[in-house]
Amino acid sequence: MEESLQRFLAYLDKEKNYSDKTIIAYKRDIESFMAFLEVECVSYKEVTYDQVRGWLVGLAESGIQNRSINRKVSALRSYYKFLMQVKEVELNPLQLHRSLKVKKRLQLPYSKQEIELVRERLVAEEGFDSLRDLVIVELLYGLGLRRAELVNLKVNDIDFDLHQVRVVGKGNKRRNIPMIMELEELLKRYIKVRDLEVSEIACGGELLLNKRRNKIDEMFVYGVINRYFSDTTSKEKNSPHVLRHSFATHLLENGADINSIKELMGHESLSTTQMYAQVNLSELKKVYKATHPRTKKNKD
Repeated sequence: MEESLQRFLAYLDKEKNYSDKTIIAYKRDIESFMAFLEVECVSYKEVTYDQVRGWLVGLAESGIQNRSINRKVSALRSYYKFLMQVKEVELNPLQLHRSLKVKKRLQLPYSKQEIELVRERLVAEEGFDSLRDLVIVELLYGLGLRRAELVNLKVNDIDFDLHQVRVVGKGNKRRNIPMIMELEELLKRYIKVRDLEVSEIACGGELLLNKRRNKIDEMFVYGVINRYFSDTTSKEKNSPHVLRHSFATHLLENGADINSIKELMGHESLSTTQMYAQVNLSELKKVYKATHPRTKKNKD
């Protein structure tokens, strides 16, 4: 089992581009489950969902929160999916497991300074992969894209004549998002390097490519964001959606109309966009209480 686990961890590092922090967490969660199986005298190749459920019940009874249990399940599900791919097991015992309900919370956005630190790091690095990762960060933050929208972009979706990007969103709904000059110049540079790396026929016109010069997937994007931002922020979870959230929040802070933000983000309902405004208001209240002279006077 140890050899299989090491192969899986190497796969997360090399193929999925996961951060060291995430890989360590996956390793810890999988080893915890394997220790449980050892006590139960069950082989990891023959484990059933009932046995998995017994482990989950034990976690819940020990006081572990649903959000943490779901994270552990995600690690195990990914591990068994990998074991199936390499023909080491025939079934994934977590295939039918449904995530436990957790209270939905909207994460706070990255600060402008945190995003700038990541940008500076990527600009300083050399090579195709670093340039691509910079494009990923800039498209998520500069256009407020969803992960699926990002990975499905093609080169011909970038319209340099009209200075906009054509995006296919949820429900196959299309929208055009304007580009600032800085993003345009970055995309021109990236596409020029990309075209030297691979032929258009070979990659099907996909904009963003992995090390093997194939189309990236959503988990790849998650890995890129987690890798760079986990070294820059103290957030428990770093994800592409936090950059999308940052896009909306920073537009609001600079006085953008909420209806315009709704259209840019491709939200069906204004209430979805208003969630970002509520979080922004909450942060403003914290700043007010911490810095307004009258509130400070009352503390003295």
